[in-house]
Amino acid sequence: MILSHRDLRKAVDEKRIAFDPPLECDQFREASVDLRLGFSFTLLKENLPGVKVSVADGIKTIKDTELYRSRDLRERDELGQPETFTIKPKMFVLAMTYEKVTMPLDMIAMVEGRSTYARVGLSVHQTAPWIHPAFEGQNYSGDYEQRAVANRVNSDN
Repeated sequence: MILSHRDLRKAVDEKRIAFDPPLECDQFREASVDLRLGFSFTLLKENLPGVKVSVADGIKTIKDTELYRSRDLRERDELGQPETFTIKPKMFVLAMTYEKVTMPLDMIAMVEGRSTYARVGLSVHQTAPWIHPAFEGQNYSGDYEQRAVANRVNSDN
């Protein structure tokens, strides 16, 4: 069952679902919440001739190839201006949500891209579309505003 606006607010008020920092009132929707883009971006490095990737020895071997580079923005630079990140056409970027999410044991959340951005060409494919029961942390996404829909986990199955 998808939680309604009222049920989502109740779960947050009762601290069953937690967001850090706390959500703003305008982030609540009819049956979802809008998560914001964080400050950490990870990109695949370009021009890596001869690099072969295999998961046969586990995911750590991919990390050790240094195929990716990350950039952490500050909210404001030394002149007080917002730091920005430009996504260029065909660029693959992993970005983290601004909010840290904590889910209870009996719920999951689904992370979806916003159609508002898809209609202007920003396509989103989440590498982690589910926020599992008892999850605590930030979610990777490809969009700067994601919609998390909380669903009750059926404990009868």
